[in-house]
Amino acid sequence: MIGVLVTFRYGADFDEAKIRKVAEGARGRFVGMPGLRSKAFTLDVEKREAINFYVWESSDAANAFFVPELMERVTSLYGVAPSVQFVTVAELVDNASS
Repeated sequence: MIGVLVTFRYGADFDEAKIRKVAEGARGRFVGMPGLRSKAFTLDVEKREAINFYVWESSDAANAFFVPELMERVTSLYGVAPSVQFVTVAELVDNASS
């Protein structure tokens, strides 16, 4: 499994309500998405960051999703370009599926 952290860092223009609205509007696109195990939309108000965390079944699925066109779209939605970090998921606890 592959985890991907997509971090949007803001300055004085951080707008929690706007970021929540973007997450709410985007949520439905990810429900049932092939290859995606889970996605969390998170906020760190103190650091003025929005961090989206994905867990993908494979690196192929993750790489197929994170194409340049997607990065342009999310930059437009969030108002800042994100940093993207791929990590290997060594183990995953998913209590919802138990």
